[in-house]
Amino acid sequence: MTIAEILLQDYDIEISNTRRTLERVPEGKNDWKCHDKSMQLGKLAMHCATMPRFGSYIILDEGMDMANSQRPHVPLIFKSREDCLRHLEESAKACRDAIARASDEHLSAPWRFSFGEHVISNNPRSLTFRQMCFNHLIHHTTQLGVYLRLNDIPVPALYGPSADEQFPT
Repeated sequence: MTIAEILLQDYDIEISNTRRTLERVPEGKNDWKCHDKSMQLGKLAMHCATMPRFGSYIILDEGMDMANSQRPHVPLIFKSREDCLRHLEESAKACRDAIARASDEHLSAPWRFSFGEHVISNNPRSLTFRQMCFNHLIHHTTQLGVYLRLNDIPVPALYGPSADEQFPT
C-alpha cells in the first residue's frame, strides 16, 4: 500500500466520526461553553468542520508560515447545522482529493510549519498531517462530544460504545 492509501483508511473513519458528531450540534447554542477558558460551541463545531481544509494545505503546499499565510481563513461562525456540515463536506473532499493524488515521495518530504521565524515543526509531510490534522481533529471532535453530553444530547459511539450508542454505526 502507498502512504496515501494508508492515510485514506484513517481519514475516511475520522471524517465519518466528525460528521456524526457535527450532525448532533444543537442550533441556537453557538455561544455556549463549558468553562471560561473553553471555546464556544459554534466556533468549535466550525473548527472541526473546516480542519480538513488545513489538512489539504499540508498536502498541497510546500510549507506554511502562519504569520504570513496566503491561504484563506474561513470565519468560524456557526450559522446552522446544515451550513456546518456543508463546510465539512467541502473541506473533507478537498483534503481527500489532495491525499489521493500525493505520491510517497511527496508525503515523505519535510513540511516546514512556522510562525514567522519560530519553527513549529519541520517533519515529513505525512507525520505533520497525522499530528496537525488527524490528531487535532480527533481531539476537537471528542471535545465536541463532551459539549454534547453537557447539553444532554446523545453522544455518538466513535471508537467504541458511548453511554448513548452501543457500537459505532
